[in-house]
Amino acid sequence: MAEVRNFRDYSRYFRNSDAPDEDAGASFSREPSYQEKIRNHRLIVFYRTIFLLIVSISLIVFIYMNWHNKVYSESRVLSTTSLTGMSGVTVMPLGQNILRYSKDGINCLSADGRALWNMTYDMQSPVVRICGETVAVGDYNGNTIYVANSEGTLGSFGTNLPIRDFCVSEQGVVAVILDDDDITRIKLFDTSGKELAAIKATMANSGYPTSVSISPNGELLAVCYLKEASGSMQTRVTFFNFGAVGQNETDNMVSSFKYEDTIIPYDVFLNASTNMAVSDKSIIFYKGEDVPNDPVVSDIGESEIMSVYNSDSYAGIVSAGTAEEGAYKLTVYNTSGKQILEKYFDLAYTDLFFSDDQFVIYNDKQWQLYGIDGTLRFEGEFDESIRAIIPGPSRSRFTIVTSDSLDQIELR
Repeated sequence: MAEVRNFRDYSRYFRNSDAPDEDAGASFSREPSYQEKIRNHRLIVFYRTIFLLIVSISLIVFIYMNWHNKVYSESRVLSTTSLTGMSGVTVMPLGQNILRYSKDGINCLSADGRALWNMTYDMQSPVVRICGETVAVGDYNGNTIYVANSEGTLGSFGTNLPIRDFCVSEQGVVAVILDDDDITRIKLFDTSGKELAAIKATMANSGYPTSVSISPNGELLAVCYLKEASGSMQTRVTFFNFGAVGQNETDNMVSSFKYEDTIIPYDVFLNASTNMAVSDKSIIFYKGEDVPNDPVVSDIGESEIMSVYNSDSYAGIVSAGTAEEGAYKLTVYNTSGKQILEKYFDLAYTDLFFSDDQFVIYNDKQWQLYGIDGTLRFEGEFDESIRAIIPGPSRSRFTIVTSDSLDQIELR
């Protein structure tokens, strides 16, 4: 059945004109319907929206890529704060704050020089361990450990056995290796000194613990045991879970991995789900928040490892380079254990750190800023000797620590 809309105008057309012949009828076309007009309007709006969206996304991507890959040509000092008490202290970053410690005590300053907290002690060989913005300091072969974070002090506790090594979680849980003659004990303490867990190790049974690390939430513990077996050195990396998952396992052990003719002196949690062990032959990554497993092994060849650096997203291994390509070689891995960069450089470095998807290499007079793809984004020199470079609130801002000042700078 045919449908005729706007019938009055339609009939008037035929009354006021001669009867159309075949050709005239062919030239007549009716106006679009109301629904058709709405549909056409909606299509126009839809296509216009898609076009504007594509243009906006393209503009955002263009701006981001230019910001993300920006190369800087100069640095500008935003502010300078005078410093005192820098004699005989070691300087380290604690997040964006400045940590200073010596044999007499440890304190924390904000980037603008405000004193955040201070702890005094008397140590012969102070050792500092940091996880995120939580720090623990203890005396090698001593009996006391102090814990704090960026906001303030958290507590301290003593041990009845000599401290050989320790690590700390973001929650303030401390894992300590204690020497007990023929037995080595590994104990977990909270900031008040309450013992949370204990593991016993002997050379005849498990071997000697060469490294211990704890996950940021304090639930996972990794211990590297060194043992002589059949005339060669063998290392076993064992994981303990002190959360709900490990309660049903014997001694809370959830996974363990054995490596023949290998020494692993260094182990660290990059984040809650990634652990990294560094041996004299390879770099090993384990994945899993509850049960670390599926190790990814990357051989390092004959290169001697000089330094190990990491953030929660990247791990960097510095080894000797070559005369042709550079004095040092930095190999960077992501948390999946995949090598993403091999970079040679000649700067005689004293430190290196990752910040977001950038890394900084520096000594007391020079520094270089690189993108994680190896692109050199800035290179500069200092007028006076510097003690440390601390990442700032943005990718282009840093705090420079000298012997008498804190300088906040911005790259442009």
